[in-house]
Amino acid sequence: MRVGLICPYSMSIPGGVQNQVMGLGRALRARGIDIEVLAPTDGPPPEPWITSLGPSLLNPSNGSVAPVAPNPPTQLRAIRALWDDDFDVVHVHEPLCPGPAVTSVVMKTAPMVGTFHAAGQQPAYKYLGWLARTLARRLDVKVAVSNDAKALAEEAIPGDWTVLFNGIEADRFRSEPWERPEGRRVVLFVGRHEERKGLAVLLDAVGNLPDDIVVWVVGEGPQTDELRARHSHDRRIEWLGRVPDAERNARMAAADVFCAPSVGGESFGVILLEAMAAGAPVVASDISGYAAVAGALEDTQPAALLPPAGDPVALAAALRKVLDDTEMAAALRREGAARVERFSMERLADAYLDLYAGLVRSID
Repeated sequence: MRVGLICPYSMSIPGGVQNQVMGLGRALRARGIDIEVLAPTDGPPPEPWITSLGPSLLNPSNGSVAPVAPNPPTQLRAIRALWDDDFDVVHVHEPLCPGPAVTSVVMKTAPMVGTFHAAGQQPAYKYLGWLARTLARRLDVKVAVSNDAKALAEEAIPGDWTVLFNGIEADRFRSEPWERPEGRRVVLFVGRHEERKGLAVLLDAVGNLPDDIVVWVVGEGPQTDELRARHSHDRRIEWLGRVPDAERNARMAAADVFCAPSVGGESFGVILLEAMAAGAPVVASDISGYAAVAGALEDTQPAALLPPAGDPVALAAALRKVLDDTEMAAALRREGAARVERFSMERLADAYLDLYAGLVRSID
């Protein structure tokens, strides 16, 4: 079977959708499926089975910025690739995103799966509902990565939906721990420095944390300069900027607690699973996307502490619980490892293979 994976975002820039496309591609290729990814890239493609459709442009979206490619030359390359490649199935991620995704849906050169990732505020779903419904009718199977993503998409696109939660390549996040500061306990944040990721909430919580902690802040973004200036007096905060994946994973493995304080707009908490795979106890905001990952919406022991979003006092209290209670930290690690197994990329690849096979059989 030959499958084309379409990603609207640059594969050269880290991001949740890009990581899912890469991970799914690797898992499917390991099962003997002939996979080609069609996507923008900014530089050489990171894998030989990725076909670059051209460079991207940064576009504000959902409180962040998205590296998309809506320009005509990119669409012409996408059209040519879709006609030249004899795909049995085309799998489009974010089918309503302008650029190669929409172009692929309009072209529809093979049976088509569409996976919807977005949650939060998406005005296009509301104001372009008629266009969204028209495009969605060309999809043979509609998939949402979470119940939040399904709820958002259903506002504009009614009909049958399948929910397949995102997957994680757990082995990629297991490594030797980074060297820790002697006599210090580590709180780790990884993410873009923007309002919806909640770094400001975490930094406000630091004043209620013990003096023997160090906060590793990985990433950068539009709030970096402001937040650094506001908290420049607190020497416990270490601003690390962007780091290589191997260093990020090693710091996750070394952390006494991983903190994900997002205030909203998260359809699914892959970053929580990454930290759990690395062996870190997790404290995360009580938003539905994170609660689903942690198991808080099920009849099970949650794999993370979930204080209310946007509340630095409650966040500090949750962090102190994990820092001070070694038994609780160990329990969170155990539950986290179980959640990682449930959301493995291998399971997700098998689920998508079943969908692909059903589409191929339907046209034979």
